[in-house]
Amino acid sequence: MAVVRLEVTAREPYAGGQSFGATGAYEKVAGRLHLAVDPLHPANSMITGLGQATRDAAGMVHFSTAFRLLQPVDPVLGNRNLLFFVVNRGRQAVPFNRPPAETDPTETLDPGDGFLMRHGWTVTWCGWQWDVIDDPVLIGLDAPEAVGPDGLPLGGDIVVMFQPSVHHADQELSHWPQHPAPGHRFYRHRPNPAADGSDPHAVLTVREWAGGPRTVIARDDWQFAREVGGRAVPDPTHVWLRGGFQPGLIYEVRYRTSRSPVVGAGFLAMRDCVSFLRHGDVASGNPAAGRIDHTFGFGVSQCGRFLRDYLGFGCNLDEAGRPAFDGLLPHVAGARRGEFNHWQAQPSVQHVLGMGHLPPFASAPVPDFPTGLFDRQRALGGLPKVVSTNSSSEYWRIESSLTHTDLAGLRDVPVDPNERIYLFAGTQHGPGAPPLGSDTPYGAAGANWFNTVDYSPLLRSALVHLERWVVAGVTPPPHAVPRLGNGTAITRATALHALGAIPGMAVLNASHAPALPRFNPGPDIADGHLRVPGDGETGPVYPGYVSALDADGNEVAGWRLPDLSVPLGTHTGWNPRAPHTGGVGQLLDMIGSTVPFPLTEAERTARRDPRPSIAARYASREEYLERVDRAITRAIDSGWILDEDRGLVTSLAETRWQAFASGDGAPA
Repeated sequence: MAVVRLEVTAREPYAGGQSFGATGAYEKVAGRLHLAVDPLHPANSMITGLGQATRDAAGMVHFSTAFRLLQPVDPVLGNRNLLFFVVNRGRQAVPFNRPPAETDPTETLDPGDGFLMRHGWTVTWCGWQWDVIDDPVLIGLDAPEAVGPDGLPLGGDIVVMFQPSVHHADQELSHWPQHPAPGHRFYRHRPNPAADGSDPHAVLTVREWAGGPRTVIARDDWQFAREVGGRAVPDPTHVWLRGGFQPGLIYEVRYRTSRSPVVGAGFLAMRDCVSFLRHGDVASGNPAAGRIDHTFGFGVSQCGRFLRDYLGFGCNLDEAGRPAFDGLLPHVAGARRGEFNHWQAQPSVQHVLGMGHLPPFASAPVPDFPTGLFDRQRALGGLPKVVSTNSSSEYWRIESSLTHTDLAGLRDVPVDPNERIYLFAGTQHGPGAPPLGSDTPYGAAGANWFNTVDYSPLLRSALVHLERWVVAGVTPPPHAVPRLGNGTAITRATALHALGAIPGMAVLNASHAPALPRFNPGPDIADGHLRVPGDGETGPVYPGYVSALDADGNEVAGWRLPDLSVPLGTHTGWNPRAPHTGGVGQLLDMIGSTVPFPLTEAERTARRDPRPSIAARYASREEYLERVDRAITRAIDSGWILDEDRGLVTSLAETRWQAFASGDGAPA
């Protein structure tokens, strides 16, 4: 077994010994997993650079990762299911429990409402991302490094892209984000240092929008440095520009870095952590020995793309030929994969064209691309059941419709029989919340109020459907996505034209909306070497579709919460950048909008709003909540909401009424 040792650093009661329904109390185990893998084993052959990593006398490559486990104190009271949570940029949290975890991670792992614990789940985490910074509250991977015959890191070419929201003098050579707000230390990654600070071949470019032409900035006007006391001080981990980086503009620096971590070791860490907990005995130091029958993986955004890539590379069989996962739930991953297993990969990168932007996008083959994302794993064996969920944001970034249309955008296509796909209608990338204004604590600012639809009840239902599918063979609800065949899929331009009639709603510039172009990754892509295209090196963009809209501007396809079926406003998966951050009309990534209905018909007339007012729709709060209750019943019958979450969804509706119908806190 690839896990050679679990170093336990703490074993203690979880949440102060709190009891969670019939499951009772939980314990928390913290420590570090130490792994050794054979780079020549077929189960590891897909990992780029593993063969160039330093080996011990037995030919094994060693690495280690942080580890956390929550499990019932009494194993008899658990459900014998393990949920692996793929940590997003190293942040610890307990998924599916509400309220959603705080933005800033802590070591306490707040149990919230204890949903997973009440259902008896065992939950585990380990690090998989090499560039997570060293921090007690973050979970990262100490990845092996690919080295040359001289024992030094190989290095290689890389592109770092960023779009500032504020003016600043220098930029760290890591992906996310640019200048984090004070206290949000997790929004930093280990940088990719320049191999040569005076490299004459390094290039810095700027453009006004993602699809716009690049302008090369004179080499004398920038350097690998950071600003200290008003002057540039050489630093291989930063880039400095004379006059500073301007808000809203998109910069790319192309250079040679000195590092070559084996990024794909993250796949092995996850796989072998799960296999260890599932199959390891007491003698091997497994704290969950004999407790686990079924295993599941859950990843959000970057981590959902990580799970898609994990299957795309066929990683789900361990060195003993056993499947690690029985079920996977990639959430808000869109149709992409990511930078998780090639040379100089940046796991957190999103928009630099790369491995994650290449087909296959759909799980099964499509007429114009003969390979499906699941094909390799299906051929090897061990293909898990998969429930894929996306918010509206992933459709507005053009990607998600490619999971169920052909590449030409002409027809709907089948998906792999082991997958179900669902759109959470009218939602943004992360769960919405009561009105927070147009700024977040970590610096994002939108032209509209942020989306308020909290989709967490839908996500909990998706997990239960996946569990029943794996454990009991109960087929989940049918796919619920925009379809060309029934007219529920439309272009973004069509949707924006309709939404532009709503007064006070800032809309995207359709010509500057995100696009996914075809491109040639170069002749060495099979060896993990990617050629990132520049101007004039990309082809036509893939067509993308979003959900059709009802008369209120709300989406008709997908799983719909009462926010849309008994609405108080219009909810979208997109939001333009706020004017003061530059890039006017461009997408504020991952953030949606909510625009409430007018309170009265008089207000509606004065504003020339095409949407009926709240007063015209609902005679009272009581009538509104009665209609919400009927909508909840329909959603439960459809499988979108769990019966146990009826009270939660009702409470969320009451909060929206207070915000939008009472006038308290309603956006102007």
